[in-house]
Amino acid sequence: MNEPLPRRGQRLDLRSGTVDMTHGSGGRATAQLVEELFVRHFDNDLLRQGNDQAAFPVKEGRMVVSTDGHVISPLFFPGGDIGSLAVHGTLNDVAMSGAVPLYLSAGFILEEGFPLADLDRIVASMAEASRMAGVPVVTGDTKVVERGKGDGVFITTTGVGAVPEGVVISADRARPGDLVLVNGPIGNHGVAIMSSRENLAFETTIESDSAALHRLVASMVAVSPDAIHCLRDPTRGGLATTLNELARQSGVGMRLRESAIPMDEQVVAACELLGLDPLYVANEGKLVCICAARTADALLKVMRTHPLGERSAVIGEVVADGQGLVQMETPFGGSRVVDWLAGEPLPRIC
Repeated sequence: MNEPLPRRGQRLDLRSGTVDMTHGSGGRATAQLVEELFVRHFDNDLLRQGNDQAAFPVKEGRMVVSTDGHVISPLFFPGGDIGSLAVHGTLNDVAMSGAVPLYLSAGFILEEGFPLADLDRIVASMAEASRMAGVPVVTGDTKVVERGKGDGVFITTTGVGAVPEGVVISADRARPGDLVLVNGPIGNHGVAIMSSRENLAFETTIESDSAALHRLVASMVAVSPDAIHCLRDPTRGGLATTLNELARQSGVGMRLRESAIPMDEQVVAACELLGLDPLYVANEGKLVCICAARTADALLKVMRTHPLGERSAVIGEVVADGQGLVQMETPFGGSRVVDWLAGEPLPRIC
């Protein structure tokens, strides 16, 4: 049964209240939810205008837009939650073009009965991630579905950014002779999520690597705007799937060195326990950079001075290969094909 429509002057119960269908009605309850929860956390000049859209001046250069739906389970996990993840994931998608992210929008699908305390915690986390990134949430939307027809909360975020003049970064620009870089150890996000799943719970100190990468990217672009050919964040499907995507789009092959790929021991151990290959485990604060060999040392130097790139490494090179194969040299002197991900080892990872 729905709670009664709030009276004028009656505030949201953020301790024990829950989302009900009136919060999605578009009436007084919706306005109250928006004002007392969303605007309170996201507050900025554009959002406060209360329009159905946000109007902002267009920056010089090419504009970039990216949208992403977030359905992660569980909603709260070691190192983050669906709120901060929704900000980081979209900012990173925009940044992988070399763009400077400017604004975000957020759409919420809430399930009837979802605790307002949890929603408040999620939105506060989103707002903090947005403030830390310097990219405001300027417009959004909220809908409510009946109990049992959702899973607490789903969030869709859209980001807008501007690519500086002279920067052309695209998945089809990898060339033989280029080097492949990553900004740190892989697989932490996926292992953190697995450790929190009810049916997989196990002890680990690994936390999600969820982070906004746009400032790291900006420092990399500043080194040599024309030398970075491809950038990609290896989320679903992990490093292996990302490299296969880039190889296919560029019409090249890649040769990796397994011993050069940074991994934390706990990630390797957890993957062995669960029968997974860390190369296919999702990340949320990592990037793959394919660059001209002549600038790799300079890029590594600036990456390693950034907190999100201290363990950056060259892990391989781009080669001519009509089949577009990604191959990896093992520590034992052999090699194996690193193929596309087949199936979904861990659904709802982001």
